[in-house]
Amino acid sequence: MPLLAPSHPSFTQLRSFTCTARALAKSTKQRLKFEHSSVPEYPYGPSQFYKQSNFGLYGTQKIRFGNMVSEKNEIKTRRYWRPNVHSKRLWSESLQAYIRLRITTRVLRTVDKVGGLDEYLLGEKAGRIKELGMGGWKLRWRIMQTEAVKERYRKQRELMGLPPKEEVLYGSDGLVATEQQVQDEITKLDEDLEKGNVVDIGEELEEVTVDEGFMNEESPSREKVLL
Repeated sequence: MPLLAPSHPSFTQLRSFTCTARALAKSTKQRLKFEHSSVPEYPYGPSQFYKQSNFGLYGTQKIRFGNMVSEKNEIKTRRYWRPNVHSKRLWSESLQAYIRLRITTRVLRTVDKVGGLDEYLLGEKAGRIKELGMGGWKLRWRIMQTEAVKERYRKQRELMGLPPKEEVLYGSDGLVATEQQVQDEITKLDEDLEKGNVVDIGEELEEVTVDEGFMNEESPSREKVLL
């Protein structure tokens, strides 16, 4: 029986891994389009500079850059500060459920000050709408579909002496929709809420390009911060 000629090792070894997960991963733009397909368009659009804030309550905070200056020889060392972000479970009175989300400590203090997550999301000033970001805008639309919030707005109109407003349902595309279409969109959003996919961005962080020796700092007792 003739012997087979030895083949090159590169033709005999098989790959024991796959890159399917990486191939199916979505970019920030694709993920936002997928998660906000059932939500009206956000008037301020997604954040282009700090993309993490599109999936949580960051309150317009982003990475800040500055210098660390030593007191001894006044040498400047470049550094950066990330927002103080935590994963919290906050209670929603209108939904009667806990919502897990990424939130900064600054926004968390504001939530406590105004009286809860619902009060923060339902703020009507332009500054508050801009603070919400894409993640907060999605939660705001969801709680506005509950009967508790609708009744609250009805009472406000009565106190102001305005006639009852005729309820017109709109879909995610901004066009008039039927009650069944709106209910389907709410059901889809609730499924994401149960999975924790609404504003939870996981452990992924944005890449930051740094120079050599970027974080070489001295002890805190011998340096001062100069922005």
